[in-house]
Amino acid sequence: MHPLNANWKAAGTIPSGTDIGHVHLKVSSIDKALDFYCGVLGFELMTTLGDSAAFVSAGGYHHHIGLNTWHSRGGGPPPARATGLYHVAIRFPSRRELASTVKRALDAGVELEGASDHGVSEAVYLADPDHNGIELYRDRPREEWPRSPDGELHMFTAPLDIEALLRDAE
Repeated sequence: MHPLNANWKAAGTIPSGTDIGHVHLKVSSIDKALDFYCGVLGFELMTTLGDSAAFVSAGGYHHHIGLNTWHSRGGGPPPARATGLYHVAIRFPSRRELASTVKRALDAGVELEGASDHGVSEAVYLADPDHNGIELYRDRPREEWPRSPDGELHMFTAPLDIEALLRDAE
């Protein structure tokens, strides 16, 4: 049964304006993780807890991503066919900024795992050194979101033209 047709009752409605404040990722090495999140993606290191945790941010917030080795130091990636985090989505304020970050990742030798146009957004998929899934994306303005004739949101997945995206890089 489709989840929108399921027989369940919501306990209440989450308030408008609620968002995801930060995510913590288990990593095998703080140094490798910082090389990627700060050195490649461009996050700012806010603070560390010895060599077991680091907190990185965009724009000076206390942290958007926590990186820790509390249960994972020296560990390998989780198996592909297991439950857990699928990816962390990092939203950029503009297509140009998304393109510049994707170009920086490619220049650093990071392999892309996919690129999609979802109608509401443009997304590029890759993985960090510990194989945590990362989505780099930008939302289109709401007035451009595709809608069905009855006004329902119509998201889809189509190939994203990476070359066209990269032409918009700074």
